[in-house]
Amino acid sequence: MSNDTNAQQTPEAEPAPETGADSNPFEAELAKARDDMLRALAEVENTRRRADRQVQEARAYAIDRFANDLLPIADTLYRAVAAAPRDDLDEGFRNLLTGVELTERQLIEAFARHGLRRVGERGEAFDPNLHQAVAQAPSDQPAGKIAEVLQPGYVLGDRTLRAAMVLVSTGQASAPGGGEPKNIDIKV
Repeated sequence: MSNDTNAQQTPEAEPAPETGADSNPFEAELAKARDDMLRALAEVENTRRRADRQVQEARAYAIDRFANDLLPIADTLYRAVAAAPRDDLDEGFRNLLTGVELTERQLIEAFARHGLRRVGERGEAFDPNLHQAVAQAPSDQPAGKIAEVLQPGYVLGDRTLRAAMVLVSTGQASAPGGGEPKNIDIKV
């Protein structure tokens, strides 16, 4: 019996260390496989989020090239309305001017429906993200405000399609001998 007992104990004693030695590589392999799976899941989630963000941007900015093509037309209508004489008009010219004004208004409203808006109004604060300063000059506007809009700008969502070309005010013109007007930093 002692031989049988020894024989029984020996096989039991041998598998335990063998199982323990084999389980460590399996556990390490399992841990590596689990880590790889978690990384792959995280990568899939990041890819999904990136794709969702790109789809949203594509929807929001899908019209940017088309809008850029229409900006010169809007500018032409704006200049036509601004340059038209307002006094002693005959009825035909008055009707034509009214038609041009309505066309410009409808174009601007169509732009607004699609998220495109005009920027660069007289009296606004100068913003280098929205405005391009062409010059500085004394005016009735406070320093750092837009004194004159040379060409309106347009923004689509939060992107500037075209910066407004503006004249920036340096403040009130000083009296003769009162010194130089204060310059405003307009880094672009």
